[in-house]
Amino acid sequence: MQSVPTMRHNPMKALVSERLALHCLLAVFLATTIFHVLVVTGVVPFGMVWGGRLRSHSQMLTFEAVSLTITLLMLAAVAVKAGYVKLMVPQRVMTVVFGLMFLLFLVNTFGNLASKNELEKLLFTPLTLVLALLSLRVAVGSAGHRAGAGTAR
Repeated sequence: MQSVPTMRHNPMKALVSERLALHCLLAVFLATTIFHVLVVTGVVPFGMVWGGRLRSHSQMLTFEAVSLTITLLMLAAVAVKAGYVKLMVPQRVMTVVFGLMFLLFLVNTFGNLASKNELEKLLFTPLTLVLALLSLRVAVGSAGHRAGAGTAR
């Protein structure tokens, strides 16, 4: 008789450890923060972001402020979950946060596919898909469903 897969036999958990997922997210969010700063400072043209739909410098500043804020909040969530920031957050809250990150990156993946900028489509579509999967990996938790270093049950 064949057993029904359970959380213990979750293939995502076997493929990528929670720790690796957190470190990958941390690295990408740090790089993303630098990228958005480069957009704001004009080093990277703002036509390369937001689907190539931004029309003015002031519009770019508004959108980039939102992007930086969201990125920094997600970076903070990863730092807490990874134990780099000692803040006790209930496990359920962290699960919801990483579940929302998964949904955000999944939606963003489709937005990147619709981008008018081919470079954005080519570079950021796979990146947001990987971020979605990494966020989902953290949301499903660690192998014994124990609380992480920065989380409480």
